Amino acid sequence: MWVESFSLQLESPLSTARGQITERRGCLVGNDGGLGEATPLAGWTESYEACREALEAAASDDVSPDPEATPAAAHAVELAGLDARGRRTDKSLAALLRQELGVSKSVPAAVPVNATIGDSAVEQTVEAAETAVSAGYDCLKCKVGSRPVDEDIERVRAVRETVGDAVGIRVDANGAWTEATAETAINAFADLDVSYVEQPLAADALEAHSHLRGRGVDIALDESLAEVSIETVIEREAADVVILKPMALGGPLQAIRAAAIAREAGIEPVVTTTIDGVVARTAAVHVAAAIPDVSACGLATGSLLADELAADPVTIAEGAASVPTDGGLCGDGFAELRR
Repeated sequence: MWVESFSLQLESPLSTARGQITERRGCLVGNDGGLGEATPLAGWTESYEACREALEAAASDDVSPDPEATPAAAHAVELAGLDARGRRTDKSLAALLRQELGVSKSVPAAVPVNATIGDSAVEQTVEAAETAVSAGYDCLKCKVGSRPVDEDIERVRAVRETVGDAVGIRVDANGAWTEATAETAINAFADLDVSYVEQPLAADALEAHSHLRGRGVDIALDESLAEVSIETVIEREAADVVILKPMALGGPLQAIRAAAIAREAGIEPVVTTTIDGVVARTAAVHVAAAIPDVSACGLATGSLLADELAADPVTIAEGAASVPTDGGLCGDGFAELRR
């Protein structure tokens, strides 16, 4: 197994609940003709240094990284193995994953994706929403939480009035609100037909999240899954929707298993990336395609990067991401990255 480091700059700094991101450092992994990517993200995965150390240990000792301790490293190694297996058998990664789930239906040609609308003033928010809808998106995710809640409500109201009732709207607070603020927002968003509020409260506030459910807007958990298992979320009745990041969960297989567990409990899975490079982003598209009737996912993130590892085999058009059909990730694609 070989390991090679990389660094990708973002087009512009991205603010998250855990700080500002300006670059994505990670490692490519190759094994038996398969390719994997580890792009750790602080707060969701191990550090870059811990990831690199785990991958180097795996390369020298032939021991797979622990998905709980070093999920990004585990993701890379697992993905490389799946890619190699798919290329040998001429089965796409999505087809392999559906096989693991016991799903007999064929893989869809594309999966729906949402457009992300940044945390700007009302006019800019509306303009971004109009641009996204014009590009074919029928689901928008609006960032909220850094402004007074009344301003966020007005921003979302302006978007709803602009795009009409046929476009889905989600909001993502990145854990910024108190329970009282979240209640105010959710009560208003229910009247605006917002489908869900993502991570309204801090990651560890599972009981408080459970209290927010049943108010006309679903509660989605994202950052919480970096701290607790999907089983704990279910046990605490803390969510209607879970946001699954394959990189943070330890690999594509871990992600689809979490999706199956969630569905069994009546919770809807949504697949997103951790602002990954093209290899892991392609894998996330396959993960989404493996989940039957998956709702719009957060996979249209390639435009956030100023540079890239290789040409993207996935096209984003009319609010959907195409699913590569060749063996593994994309057959002989990414040839320049393979050894």
